[in-house]
Amino acid sequence: MLKEQEMAPSFEALDQNRRRVRLTDFRRRQNVVLYFYPQDDTPGCTVEASQFSALADEFAKVNTVVLGISRDSWESHQAFIAKHGLRVTLLSDTAGVVCDRYGVWQVMEKNGERKMGIVRSTFLIDRDGRLAAVEYGVNADGHAAQMLEKASALCE
Repeated sequence: MLKEQEMAPSFEALDQNRRRVRLTDFRRRQNVVLYFYPQDDTPGCTVEASQFSALADEFAKVNTVVLGISRDSWESHQAFIAKHGLRVTLLSDTAGVVCDRYGVWQVMEKNGERKMGIVRSTFLIDRDGRLAAVEYGVNADGHAAQMLEKASALCE
């Protein structure tokens, strides 16, 4: 598991428009909220993405970009964004490389069955590429507001 103040693992992934996004794109320019979620258009993931979208302007005011990431395809992300009017960039990690680097691909248990899946997790990365906040196993509802508070503190 990653820890605060470590350097954030580098990543590269396609967004919903098939544009390549790299962590280094934001270096020395913006803070990054990188949130991992299990699957497009599921109840908890929709709540989380909608709340981050509702706060998009507030994140911009504190010089922070919000990137959601799952193992869904970029096409799935396009449909999810269109259906719910989302205002966040969604990254596709179909091979699970970024999930592995951030330690979010874990064994999960549901209804007595164990299987691999994404543990809902969020990382606040400062402009120097350091992990300012590391949160594994977060609750979707209200999480965006909590991350906004943490991002705001980086500007003080």
